[in-house]
Amino acid sequence: MGINTVFIRRIVAHMARRIVHQLVDDLDGTILEIGAGETVLFSIDGVAYEIDLTDDHARALREALAPYVSAGRSISSRGSNGSGGGSSGRRRRTGQQDYSAIRAWAKSTGYEVSERGRVPASVLEAYEAAH
Repeated sequence: MGINTVFIRRIVAHMARRIVHQLVDDLDGTILEIGAGETVLFSIDGVAYEIDLTDDHARALREALAPYVSAGRSISSRGSNGSGGGSSGRRRRTGQQDYSAIRAWAKSTGYEVSERGRVPASVLEAYEAAH
């Protein structure tokens, strides 16, 4: 008995690919046309959310939140970068300070400090003594 070998030749045609990014209202599934609707960012209980909404749903959300927004305290504002993200948009805990100046000083004076995380107490004390 012989072994029959079948060769399958795979022909791959060169094709163009088109990826379409389409926004859909997250509440009711309405397809948002270009320039219609918006992505709304909001935060509650320390968790940030974003939701794609039609203009009517976005307006309804803002109207529903209006009494709470007007009674609440603003802890941030729209930054110049418009994204709400990045270091300028981060919320600091009460009493927390910006350590970037301390880190820069520490590096320039020979201390080893990481880019993130806790700054050692000895470095903080030295910085405070120097300033």
